[in-house]
Amino acid sequence: MFETFGGFLLYFAILMLIPMWAGSRVKSTYRKYSQVASSSGMSGAEVARKILSDNGLYDVSVEPVKGQLTDHYDPRKKVVRLSEHNYYGNSIAGAAVAAHEVGHAIQDAEEYSFLKFRSALVPVASFGSNISIFLIIGGMLLTITEMFLAGIVLMSFAVLFQLVTLPVEFNASSRAMDQVVSLGVIRNDEERETKKVLNAAALTYVAAALVAVAELIRFIMMYVMMNND
Repeated sequence: MFETFGGFLLYFAILMLIPMWAGSRVKSTYRKYSQVASSSGMSGAEVARKILSDNGLYDVSVEPVKGQLTDHYDPRKKVVRLSEHNYYGNSIAGAAVAAHEVGHAIQDAEEYSFLKFRSALVPVASFGSNISIFLIIGGMLLTITEMFLAGIVLMSFAVLFQLVTLPVEFNASSRAMDQVVSLGVIRNDEERETKKVLNAAALTYVAAALVAVAELIRFIMMYVMMNND
């Protein structure tokens, strides 16, 4: 697959161009709808607090954080952190992002299975992500297939983490849409714009998963070729 010129181009596209396109797409979509005020006039912080309260999550706090698109939910401290523009602003993009992060808080409270599985994978996935490439390169240079295979096994945990992240993120976005619609945070005519923001963000996770899978497949094929020599 990767030995042909066409295969190399395909691999290069997956590894480089798709993530670049996804990143560009989310930034441009976010930039566009961060300039469009929501009909409710609620700030991202107000949106997050309203959804949290409606779901009985009074123990989860909402805090501003510096940077752009630095929004995240911290399950250890039970904090939804929103970038300052989203925290204080009242845009459609800010409402969508705030609702998405609260979606993770709701997953945490409900012990959503994929979120629990992803959290359990964090230590081994982090270790595998940091060490696997050194084992693979070492095994390739020293022609030690056992070392190469160990690197592949460790890398597979990092890839699994990326794959498990997909249902976690898509579910959080689905919860976000349900919440902003049912609570009247956005009007019906704003649903399309809100979905565009959430879908663009989801593309970055899909791209990351594609890259991870492509890398794993490439190294598996190299391992097979080493054993066949």
